[in-house]
Amino acid sequence: MTRLSEQRVAEIRGVLADVLEVDESRIGEDTLFKEDLDADSMKLIEVLARLEIEYDVEIDESELDRMVNLRGVCEVLAQALGAQEKAAE
Repeated sequence: MTRLSEQRVAEIRGVLADVLEVDESRIGEDTLFKEDLDADSMKLIEVLARLEIEYDVEIDESELDRMVNLRGVCEVLAQALGAQEKAAE
């Protein structure tokens, strides 16, 4: 599985902060978007869409169940990027 660099994690944190309309400092690895940051499901769909655009990957909406915090988002994105790399081989 593809591991994300610290720089990429910081970029993702920035995307999350922008979409969720919170300061980046409020987004820890295990901060729950809905419970801790009052995000609704529409915001999470927007996160998914932004990641697809930013990183030119496809992420199935079923992955939203895993995308509850920064750690989950990074895992899903790493998996999508890994699948993309394999398809390119």
